[in-house]
Amino acid sequence: MKINEELCIGCKQCVPYCPVGCIATKGGKVYINHDECVDCGVCKRANVCPKDAIYMPAECYEYPRAIRMQFSDPGIQHPNLRAWGRGTEEAKTNDVTAKFKRGEYGLLLEFGRPGTGTRLSEIEKVTLAMRGMGIPIIKDNPLYGLLEPDISGKFKPEYVNEKVLSAILELVITEDKLEETLNKLFPIFKSLNTVVSVGLVSRFDDNAELPVVKKLKKLGIEVRPNAKINVGLGRPLID
Repeated sequence: MKINEELCIGCKQCVPYCPVGCIATKGGKVYINHDECVDCGVCKRANVCPKDAIYMPAECYEYPRAIRMQFSDPGIQHPNLRAWGRGTEEAKTNDVTAKFKRGEYGLLLEFGRPGTGTRLSEIEKVTLAMRGMGIPIIKDNPLYGLLEPDISGKFKPEYVNEKVLSAILELVITEDKLEETLNKLFPIFKSLNTVVSVGLVSRFDDNAELPVVKKLKKLGIEVRPNAKINVGLGRPLID
């Protein structure tokens, strides 16, 4: 996003609408830090500029920068997956897709939310570590297409410094890998220049219980009660 300096009157009406705080003032004018901007379009859609000075320049639609709006604006589609927003339904449709099967856990790592944003270089620190452990990264996710075609976990160099409002990395691990994986991840999270929300996907057992909760408590990890529950109303394609 950019602001037309000739039209801007410096009223600052747009400043509080930026989710990542990259709108500032200088010399009586308001400007957007183009390098920090995630191209979410919130400042434009807020429709608070009396001079209509806020606009999306042509270079924002060109790669590699185009991925910023694809991850940051829920109204923009990821072209490779034809999906919106962060580009994944996570476990919300697991009753149909069985993306996360019995005997497995899904790890959903959301980088940059709320209101922080993240560069792909921060996510790469995790993808490198996970691929180093032989942990697969889910392919049906827009982040996967930005990775190098090898199994190193590196992002293609043109994307590494791009910044997005948030992105979700999806991993699948076997149940016996839970402790080892979390012990690897949490020290990395502390070193990142962003925030990470950790979600864990688990299937209910035959007694409608989640044994993983007890496992996590033994590891000293608090499990929040406000979980998302897939009640299984869809027609399963895979068990």
